[in-house]
Order: sequence, then C-alpha cells, then structure tokens
Amino acid sequence: MKINTWFGVLELGSSGKLLASELFPKDVRELALHLLSLRNKRQDMPPEGFDLKTAAIESGFADSYSEYYSLLHEVTLETVKLQVSESLTPDQRVIQAVEALDDINETANSLSERLFEWYGGYFPESGLSGEALSVFITKYGSRENVPPEDPLYLKAQNSMGAKLESADESLLKGFAESVSSLYERRKQIEAYIESSMETLAPNLTMLAGPMLGARLISIAGSLDKLAAFPSSTVQVIGANKALFKHLRARAPSPKHGIIYSHPLINTSPWWLRGKIARALASKLSLAARIDFYSAKKDASLEYELEEKVRKIREANPKPPQKRQEGKAKPKKKRRK
Repeated sequence: MKINTWFGVLELGSSGKLLASELFPKDVRELALHLLSLRNKRQDMPPEGFDLKTAAIESGFADSYSEYYSLLHEVTLETVKLQVSESLTPDQRVIQAVEALDDINETANSLSERLFEWYGGYFPESGLSGEALSVFITKYGSRENVPPEDPLYLKAQNSMGAKLESADESLLKGFAESVSSLYERRKQIEAYIESSMETLAPNLTMLAGPMLGARLISIAGSLDKLAAFPSSTVQVIGANKALFKHLRARAPSPKHGIIYSHPLINTSPWWLRGKIARALASKLSLAARIDFYSAKKDASLEYELEEKVRKIREANPKPPQKRQEGKAKPKKKRRK
C-alpha cells in the first residue's frame, strides 16, 4: 500500500511495515507546495493513527524527532505564507487600492482645509486651495518670494495678509510638502487601478470606466460576488442609507447608487435617470459576468447600451405630467 506524506511517498506492507520510500528534497518551499497539493487532492492519505514521525526517521528523511519537528514547523509556516499570498487575488488588490485611495482622499481633504485656513492669514487673496495651494506654498513659501512672471505676483505684492516669519514659513512649507506628497500618491494609486482594471475587468471598465468599475467591485467584495448580483442590486449598490430608509420609513425607493456618477445618468434629465440607470445596471451586471468567466472584451456591449439609452430618450422626450387632482365633490346637504 502506498501513502502520500508531506515528506515523500511511502510503500507499506500488509502489516504496516515500511517497505520502500520515495523522499522529497529538504527544500522548505517545495515541501510546502507539496503539502498544499495533498490538502487539495487528499488521495492515498496515511491511515488513522499512523506514526508519521517514526516513518520519517525509518525512511531516512530525518535523523531525529527534533529535526523532524523543526522541518515540519518551517514547512507549515511556509504553507501559511503561500495560502495568504494566494488569497490576495487581482480583484482583492484592486479593492485594497480603492480603500487606500479613499483613506488618502479623506486625509488630503482634511489637511488641505487646515493648510488653507493657516496660509489664508498670510495671503488671503491667493484664491488657491487643495493641491494647487500646497504646490504654491512648497514652491514659494512666503508671498514675498513670488516672482514677477507668476500670475499671482501683483496680488502677492498688494496683499493685506500678515507677514510670514521665517520659522512659520519653514513649518508651512514642510506641511505643504506632506500634503503635496499625498496628492502625488493618489495619482499613483489611480494609475494603478486604471491599469489593473483593464486586465481584470475589461468589459466593466469599458462601460463604467476604471474608477467606477473598481468601486463596484470594492463594495461587492470581489468580482465573482459582483458577477452573482442581479442587475437590480447593481443599480442601487452604494445607496444603503436610502434603501434602508425606503424599507423602514416608506420613503421613495432609490433609483441608483454609485452608478449615478456615470455620465449617462448624471447628465440626463431627471425623468430619464431611473430608466437609464436600470439599462446601465443590466449591462454592467452582464459585463461583470463576462469578465469573471472569460475576461474577453465584448465591444457589442457598449453599442447595445448606447442604443438602449437612445431609445429611452426618444420615447421620453418630455417630463411626465403631474396627475391632476380630481375636483372636490360638493358636500351633501344635511336633512333637517
């Protein structure tokens, strides 16, 4: 009888005595890969109660129990590392990037507001904010350093702001550099998401764009979960508050979630947005399934969506008329 173990293939007699063995090299990574394959196949496994450590010593794989347990410890650690690395699939990497982007946006916005208020006391006429302000401060510091060729030169010369002392200028420039670095990191993450989405979900990227497609995957949890969602769920993804309010307080049901940021919806008249959101969600759901199962780009999806939206706009050129309330019925005279 042959049995598979993490250190080799053993041949046992009917009495359980070791007859022959085919041992693997003592390479921790190779042994870990073999152990993972055993867990997946589970063929010719050792019988219950079989003493693996004694068999390892008898076969010559290990010289002692301490060596056996030491190797087993290293192999199991390497196996866990391999399992963790395998769990970080391409869609999970995109999800991590989207969440990192959200954290950077929140931090950058908060720090930018603080920088705007701080520097506003020294140069309130600059009219700059966000990334532009951080770049300006990093480059010039005090308004007195603005050169004549800069568009803000005249405003800087005639500013009513307080004088910026050297110690404050050094501190502000360092703070502005940190804010600028956050904006640069955001651009790098956005570029990573765009390139990753082209490979991971080409059809979803074609219809929704890389950032919206990545956010749909992030909220769903993975590409396979998004592919399993019906189009009605895709339509309202991200509208949790409105959906719960609808279920609890009889508020109007949400017509769209984060897909509202799609140009087909947010640039359309209000009376068409619900219908276009339904058509878009249907195609996005189909695109996610194609991406998950085949990852082959289908250009016909974009054409079909455009045709569907065109028909919706032609069929509904004007907003629906409000229903006229019926005239109040005359009150019946009371009989005396």
